[in-house]
Amino acid sequence: MPKAELDAHDRRPLHERIAADLRDEIMSGDLQPGAKLPSTQQLKDRFEAANATVQKALQVLKDERLVVGRPGAAVTVRPHQQETIRPADTGQPAPPGEQYSWLTVATGKGKRGSIELLEVAEVRPPADVAAALGLDENGVAVLRRQVLSYDGSPVELVKSYYPVELARGTAMSERRKIRGGTPALLAEMGYPPLHTVDRVSARVPTQEQFEALQLPSDLPVLRTFRVVYSNDERPIEVTVMAKAGHLYELQYEF
Repeated sequence: MPKAELDAHDRRPLHERIAADLRDEIMSGDLQPGAKLPSTQQLKDRFEAANATVQKALQVLKDERLVVGRPGAAVTVRPHQQETIRPADTGQPAPPGEQYSWLTVATGKGKRGSIELLEVAEVRPPADVAAALGLDENGVAVLRRQVLSYDGSPVELVKSYYPVELARGTAMSERRKIRGGTPALLAEMGYPPLHTVDRVSARVPTQEQFEALQLPSDLPVLRTFRVVYSNDERPIEVTVMAKAGHLYELQYEF
């Protein structure tokens, strides 16, 4: 499509469009880790842009931790700029006495996984969560809100909701970590996770997600809405997870 037609359809500032095209080349592998980005002059010619506009686009990519550069040196693609996460790796309860499977997976990747528990409370959940749990408009659930990190950098904001009749009076309703995670505890209680449904979408980050994930801009987050079922298709958990869309991808196998 001619540039004039592209400009007519894409109303974003030019530096955002330049950053978007370069970001796509990085994430698709056309620009490999360690590769030099085109020179400023090449980018000016390619996008018919002023020097200041090109520099502004490059700063966006630096803020997103996709490239690195310093005055007088070429801008290069940072290594390991995108992480692949396989939900199937953490879907089942950890073996008795073992740590939460998410931490085990992090160790297997050579990373230091950590979990910060931010909140545990009985709340009225959002409408989509309430519907998935089968609650009426006044129903409440136990919320466990936490941030999962790799090597000190936030990976995911996780908000898990549990039926009060299952969680109240158990470790799920206490503000403390649970050995093996809540899936292991639910299995011990006689409610093993037997069936899981994920719905994944791209969303503009909320203020909470923006701050918790330390996002550099309004890039989309990957939002996973997960419903976990146990015996007789009873919903025992609804979890809403948000990850930085430019740093992580999800891999599903069928």
